[in-house]
Amino acid sequence: MAKTKSVYVCQSCGATAPKWIGKCPSCSEWNTYVEEKITKEDSSKPSWRTESNRSKIASKPVKISEVEGQVEKRLNTSDAELNRVLGGGIVGGSLVLIGGEPGIGKSTLMLQLALSAQNTQVLYVSGEESQQQIKMRADRIGYKSPSCYILSETGTQQIFEQIEELKPKLVIIDSIQTLQTNRIESAPGSVSQVRECTAELLRFAKETNTPVFLIGHITKEGSLAGPKVLEHMVDTVLQFEGDRHMTYRILRTIKNRFGSTSELGIYEMLGSGLRQVSNPSEILITQKAEDLPGVAIGATIEGNRPLMIEIQSLVSPATYGTPQRSTTGFDAKRMNMLLAVLEKRGGLRFGSQDVFLNVAGGIRIDEPALDLAVCASLVSAYHDVPVTDKVAFAAEVGLGGEIRAVNRIDSRIAEAEKLGFEEIYISTHNMKGLEKPKSIVVKSFNKLKEVFEELMG
Repeated sequence: MAKTKSVYVCQSCGATAPKWIGKCPSCSEWNTYVEEKITKEDSSKPSWRTESNRSKIASKPVKISEVEGQVEKRLNTSDAELNRVLGGGIVGGSLVLIGGEPGIGKSTLMLQLALSAQNTQVLYVSGEESQQQIKMRADRIGYKSPSCYILSETGTQQIFEQIEELKPKLVIIDSIQTLQTNRIESAPGSVSQVRECTAELLRFAKETNTPVFLIGHITKEGSLAGPKVLEHMVDTVLQFEGDRHMTYRILRTIKNRFGSTSELGIYEMLGSGLRQVSNPSEILITQKAEDLPGVAIGATIEGNRPLMIEIQSLVSPATYGTPQRSTTGFDAKRMNMLLAVLEKRGGLRFGSQDVFLNVAGGIRIDEPALDLAVCASLVSAYHDVPVTDKVAFAAEVGLGGEIRAVNRIDSRIAEAEKLGFEEIYISTHNMKGLEKPKSIVVKSFNKLKEVFEELMG
């Protein structure tokens, strides 16, 4: 016989209490506790299937030396960018959560994944769209797959019944906030529902070795909606980001138990769906007819991928009192630090200037190796003298105005050489053991002033 009990759950952080309280002791939010009824089912019948064949033998501790290691088998998708951020493909039994703003392309990306799996049976479960709406998007994308099945359902019990009958090799849920389980009496999207539905899908994925993708909503602050424990429960968290008014989208790895968390996938949003961008450096550098002041090219590394990033700066006299400092795609605090270094070590007066900094292409980069490119861009805008587009920069700038070494300098130089740059400025400390490139001149510096004397003549 199922037992029902009532608990009060904070809708902000997921904390529980036996009775209603005004202020949450965990997140300090007011009036966020809502009463929810939890039904405790018979433990002999797991919620994700009607009949249980779960082993009744309790687990015993085993010496780690006696555990047989095995290489996880990965499902290789036709999407090279998705394979990269997942660490080489989809691991069997993994639970992957992908989040992003509304309209950014999460559903399109997952539908493309489902339709491109020609020899893999995929179940695409949508709680937000009808089957006709999904069919319209599939026709627009242009993919045709005989092994992709569509299900419009929000109840987890009904979904698991269809999974037992179909036995797919991959399950996609769009989205986790729309699912509802009968074990809890609360509205879909509440903290308890999201947590319990994710727990059921996690048990299903691990016991059947079936990978599951969850699409998640985000809050107005940009974090994933629902309890923080949701991110801890899943194996991989992907963030799909970008400006909806621009064509390029970035897929970042926030958490990955089966690979690196520093990988990056880049897509271009077209009318026919998302197109993989195999060489992002070419699209991130503006094709311009002449050199412009305030523009410099920096070499950065995202995961295993070197990228050439265009830094744009605008420096103008402040006419409204306090000077403005604005950045897009770059850390504002780091830009202020570099401005202070330029004032103290370079003798430039930015105190009465408005400064605007932009990373072209709509992406966000936080690597210190872009420091020298940012400084070159700011100095170029300050003096209104352009930096030639045949020069790239790859170095960190210290508080003393010194040029510091960065890692994987060979990959950065090779990427600049491939894109036709004639010179690259790096730190003197990176020259040790560096192989001489064929078609690009490598110039090394110790101090920031030396760079500016070289650039400005």
